[in-house]
Amino acid sequence: MTFTVHVSTHFNCSLARAFKAPMLCDVAKVHTGYGLMPRVPHTTDDEDWGQPGASKKVYAAPSLTQKGGFVSMDRVLERKENRYWKIQVDSFQAWMLGFHTFVGTWATTEAAPGRVRID
Repeated sequence: MTFTVHVSTHFNCSLARAFKAPMLCDVAKVHTGYGLMPRVPHTTDDEDWGQPGASKKVYAAPSLTQKGGFVSMDRVLERKENRYWKIQVDSFQAWMLGFHTFVGTWATTEAAPGRVRID
């Protein structure tokens, strides 16, 4: 079974920032623990992260839903500079609400100078 979710919004920033920031940021600063989602303290094997074909191992802190340690793999499937990313999250080490794989895209389009649409 496949589910598709689409969200679109605008940000006031440069196209390069809108494209790079969400994928190249420190995931530990974003996934700080909320609800069922445990805090992610670090990743490993991420030397080439951001390049097509690259992957990284994601680790979680212990929580009510996770024992902690290695929890999943993030993979860059495609990257078209300043246009879109296609990523995959898989190899879950714990039950994730019945999901086996997440595939997502992050598309950026300059709507006006300094204003970017994200899909």
